[in-house]
Amino acid sequence: MNKTTNPRQSRLPALFLGHGSPMNVIEKNPFGIGWELLGKSLAKPRAILSISAHWETNGTYVTAMQQPRTIHDFGNFPQALHEFQYPAPGSPELANRIQSLVTRTTVLPDLAWGLDHGTWSVLSWMFPQADIPVVQLSLNRNLSPQGHYEIGRELKPLREEGVLILGSGNIVHNLDFFDPNPSTSPYPWAASFDESIKQFLLKNDHESILNFDHLGETARLSVPTPEHFLPLIYIIAMQDKTERITFPVEGVVAGAASMRGAMIS
Repeated sequence: MNKTTNPRQSRLPALFLGHGSPMNVIEKNPFGIGWELLGKSLAKPRAILSISAHWETNGTYVTAMQQPRTIHDFGNFPQALHEFQYPAPGSPELANRIQSLVTRTTVLPDLAWGLDHGTWSVLSWMFPQADIPVVQLSLNRNLSPQGHYEIGRELKPLREEGVLILGSGNIVHNLDFFDPNPSTSPYPWAASFDESIKQFLLKNDHESILNFDHLGETARLSVPTPEHFLPLIYIIAMQDKTERITFPVEGVVAGAASMRGAMIS
């Protein structure tokens, strides 16, 4: 990948999306429509780096194959979802660039993973042609939120190189409390935590987001495990003080899943 900025393309946004259920891929709902509109509003990236909640590893890895497979990392969903393919190419060149940028830890190439549903569920709406190279960066289980933040800071130059950086997870994600009934209202703790994080984002208060557990019981219930929250930390790490934040998609579904998206631009 050319390390210089494409003169016809300004800095791309850094984007976090709450991906929610895989059913969002085949259901016509406000979230898929919102992702579709978002994709149409953006300059077409040269490549995409996705940090998905669904790839946790011991160590830090980046997909480096020419053609990543579509991973169906779920069960008990319609056959159409299990057959869904998102045949975007990979980019060994971008993988090499990521390895050269990150000094906080060693980033190792991976030739086995591919694109999991945290990545393709949203990209299938944003860029349905699947013609943009995509690589995934894993979530290292052994790093603190601050460690993930530092890697995000090191990856920030990619925004000037035509790379769209996507964090895919959910600000609130507690499967123990999921209620698929469409009439289920957000649990008070879920709505409270989602709103608190929104306000921290609007204030560029990264410290409070990194130390989200200071919110006590609402944080414990909203983030029982960190993997769906951590992709947001990569995205806020790429924010300049002069950049604004917008929320292209919002909502809490199933009582305990925040679908909030956050775009830094």
